[in-house]
Amino acid sequence: MKKTARDSQKEGRIVNVSSIGYIAAYREGICFDKINDRTSYVNYRAYGQSKLANILHANELTRRFKEEGVQITANSLHPGVITTNILRHLGLVGGIFNWLSNYVNKSIPQGASTTCYVALHPQVKGVSGEFFADSNIAKTSEVAKDADLAKKLWDFSFKATMSNPTSLSS
Repeated sequence: MKKTARDSQKEGRIVNVSSIGYIAAYREGICFDKINDRTSYVNYRAYGQSKLANILHANELTRRFKEEGVQITANSLHPGVITTNILRHLGLVGGIFNWLSNYVNKSIPQGASTTCYVALHPQVKGVSGEFFADSNIAKTSEVAKDADLAKKLWDFSFKATMSNPTSLSS
C-alpha cells in the first residue's frame, strides 16, 4: 500500500471494523499477560478487548504513516448493531435478543454504510486516527486514545506473529 500510495500519489485508506462494544474491555484495556488464559476468560470482556485492539491498531497505523510521510489513512468504526449470530451461545438470552433485534437493529446495508463512507467518501480524505459511528466521527474513551497502549499492542502483536507463534499458548 505504501508503494502504491507513493507511486500513484493517491491516498490509501485502511478501515478497521470495530464496535462500540470496545467499552466492555477489561479494566486495563488489553490483558497482555492473559491473552490465552482460559481461567480468566470472560466472553464479553474478550470481545471488548478485541474491538479495542482494532481501534488501537488503526491509531498506531496512523502514527506510523504520519511519521513515514505516507499518504494512507487508518480509521476504525462501529457499524451499528446488526442482527447476527454473535449471541448464539447465550441460550435463551441470545434467542430473546435476536428476536427483539428484528425490530430495532440495523439492516445489513445500513450496517455497511459507515464502512463504505469511511472507505470511499471524499469528506473523509486526509482524516486518520478517528473512530466513526453512523458516518460521523464519534468520541472514544481515554483507553482507546492511549498511544502508549497502542504501541505496546503493536509490539506485542509483532513479536507474537514474527517469532514462534506457539509462544502464546497456555
